[in-house]
Amino acid sequence: MSASPFFRSQAGYRSRPATTADAREIHRLVAACEHRLHDRATTDADGIAADLRQPGLDLAYDTVLVHDDGGRLAGWAWVRGRRSTVDVHPDHLGRGLGRSLLAWAEARARRRGGDRLAQTVSDSDRAAVALLRSSGYSPLVTEWLLEIAMPEEPVVPEPPEGILVRPFRPGDGHAVHRLAEDAFDEWQQRRQSYEEWALHTVGRATFEPAASPIAFAGDRMVGAVLSLNGPGGDEGYVERVAVRHDHRNRGIARMLLREAFRAFYVNGMRTCTLWTHSDTGALSLYKRIGMTVRRSSTVYSKELAPGTTGD
Repeated sequence: MSASPFFRSQAGYRSRPATTADAREIHRLVAACEHRLHDRATTDADGIAADLRQPGLDLAYDTVLVHDDGGRLAGWAWVRGRRSTVDVHPDHLGRGLGRSLLAWAEARARRRGGDRLAQTVSDSDRAAVALLRSSGYSPLVTEWLLEIAMPEEPVVPEPPEGILVRPFRPGDGHAVHRLAEDAFDEWQQRRQSYEEWALHTVGRATFEPAASPIAFAGDRMVGAVLSLNGPGGDEGYVERVAVRHDHRNRGIARMLLREAFRAFYVNGMRTCTLWTHSDTGALSLYKRIGMTVRRSSTVYSKELAPGTTGD
C-alpha cells in the first residue's frame, strides 16, 4: 500500500493509510501512550475500531500510520471535520514525528475545506501541550475524567414520583438516540445520525445493558445512562447521561447513575468512571454524587488560515 497522501515520511520511517484491520495495532500504540502518562490504559481496541468506522472518515486519505524500519508502529493521526488525533509512541518521542503528523493533519483539514482544527490532549502531556501552543492552538474546552470508588454496594435513591426504571433492552437504541441528541442539542455542534452514535454506544462490543438504566414517565422515555465495560475489565465506564429538558432537576440523572454504579458493583467492579466537559455544566452534579477528578484534558483549537495543502 502506498504512503498516505501528502505525508512526508522522515528518514527511518515509512507511512501508509490505516485500515480497519489495524485497530489492535493502533490500540497498542495508544495504550503505551496512556501508560506513560497515566500508568494505565483508558482506551480499548473496541473504541479504536469505532473511530476507524466513523461516517465521513476516508481511511485512504484521512488517516496515516508511521512505522519504523523494524515495522513497529511509531505514530498515527486522523482528521475528520474539525477534529483530529495525533499519537506518538513513547519510544519515538523527541524525533519530530508529532510535529510532522500535526502538519499533515492541518494540511489534510485545509484540503477538505476546513477552516479550524481541534485536538484533545491530556493536561499531563506537557510536550504535546507545548507543541500545540507553539503551533498556534488555543484552549477551547476543559474535559475531566471522573471516578467513584465503590468499596460497598452503592445505595440507589427511590425514583421520583411517576418515574419507572428498567435496564436497556434490545430495540431501545433508536429511542435512546433521539433522547440523547435532543438533550445535547444545547451545546453540541451537530446532531449525530443513529449509525454514527451507535458506533460509540450501543454498537460497541463492550456495551453493558445491565448497567444502562432507562427512566420512563408513563410510556415516555425521559432519561438514560449508557455504560461500557472499561479497559482491563476492572472498572465500569459511563458513556452517556441524558435527561429530557422538561424532567431535569428531579434527581433522575443522579438516580440513574447510582443504578449504573450498583450494577457494576454487582458485577465485581469497585470503580466507575466517566468523562464530562466544561460546556455541559455537569461537573457539579457528578461531584455531588461522590465522584472526584482523576485527571483532566484540554481541547485546543486553531483557525486554519488559507495556505499550502501539503501536496
